[in-house]
Amino acid sequence: MAYIPPHMRKNKGVRSPTAAMLVPRFQKNLNLGPKHSMDKSGKIVYADTAISRWFAVGLDGKETEGPAPVLLQRVPVGMIERINGEKPLALVRSSHLSEGQRTRDSSDKPWTCLIEKILPDLIRSSEIMRGQMEAEGWNSKEVKPRLIARVGKILFIPRRPSICEEDLNKDSINEATLKQLNRIFYANIPASYMKSIVDEVVPKIGVKFEDLKDVYHVKLSDKSRPEATISCKCSVMKDENRLELYKLQLNQIRPMVHDISCIEKNLDLRLMLFTKRTLTSLRDDEEESIKALIASAILDPTSMGGLRWPFGKASSPGDRYRVIGVWHAVSRVYVSPSMGLKVRDADWFDFKTSVGETTGEITLGLKGITSELLGKKLEINSVSDMLENILKLLWEHFLHFQAVHNGNTAAMDIPMFS
Repeated sequence: MAYIPPHMRKNKGVRSPTAAMLVPRFQKNLNLGPKHSMDKSGKIVYADTAISRWFAVGLDGKETEGPAPVLLQRVPVGMIERINGEKPLALVRSSHLSEGQRTRDSSDKPWTCLIEKILPDLIRSSEIMRGQMEAEGWNSKEVKPRLIARVGKILFIPRRPSICEEDLNKDSINEATLKQLNRIFYANIPASYMKSIVDEVVPKIGVKFEDLKDVYHVKLSDKSRPEATISCKCSVMKDENRLELYKLQLNQIRPMVHDISCIEKNLDLRLMLFTKRTLTSLRDDEEESIKALIASAILDPTSMGGLRWPFGKASSPGDRYRVIGVWHAVSRVYVSPSMGLKVRDADWFDFKTSVGETTGEITLGLKGITSELLGKKLEINSVSDMLENILKLLWEHFLHFQAVHNGNTAAMDIPMFS
């Protein structure tokens, strides 16, 4: 039988008991820190002064009689199950709550309370980031700060195998239990949601179609700087049917991440401030070595990530640079003066874990707020107003979708990730 590389092989919900008394603890703005397992490149880098928080909105935090308003529920996510060997947990609203209870426990304008939680961290993080950029002498062409919002689902995974299911089946899940769970923001969303964003939301929010981008990303490790991942942005030279390198960047650095569980919605929100630095100081021999590695890639739509390398050619001579991951992303980009919407279909593969996935992702680039944060004179009231408008837009248009089952339309409490 012919050998089939791991990334070309085909890969062939249990409800947990009530998590009573969980919601009041949400209101403490738990700072669980950057406890993610991995990103697609294998490296998540936070600034030394990074702020990483998680909290939940949508309920007022008051205890109610009868069933608890929030549950921890196992959800099927194939990629995470292959890496961790178990289904992750998600916070969901109890189906036993009456509509009257939901209305009484819900805020009419949850984005107003979000401003109070997010704005101080955003201002502080942006000021530190701007100071560091000035101290290092980086210009806007070399380092690009961005503030983005993403929709998806916040998932939790036990940090230690010794955490048994019984620990999660207690009537009261306390802060200590939550801190034993890794937090992951899973941004893969259903195709039906992607379509509804393009067909129904885009015409309402004032963005216009700008471009269709077809980009391959090749992630490289560098033996000379093991803490870094190099991202190679490439386009296809169709006449020659090969990749052409057009930009080199270091992996993103995150000064601020806020993950927000939206209990009254079926999708959650991530607000993230990050920077990406373009590599401009490579020696000629280093750049030529990377270009040769990229040029040896074979375009193959049957492979995860759309690329493969001949045997022994996935690293440079001397193994200084080695391919550790590939992405193929096709994005529809919509823009307005204050924001950019990216609707992206991506296909990725991680060489280190032999895990890959086809995903649909929605990202809102908050360029108006970013410009204000980087301006010569920071107007906090202006940032606050813009942030409130964006959060209101996200809450009303991006965090809820309908699913169709056997011809019937119904709201989904948990997106079908598997």
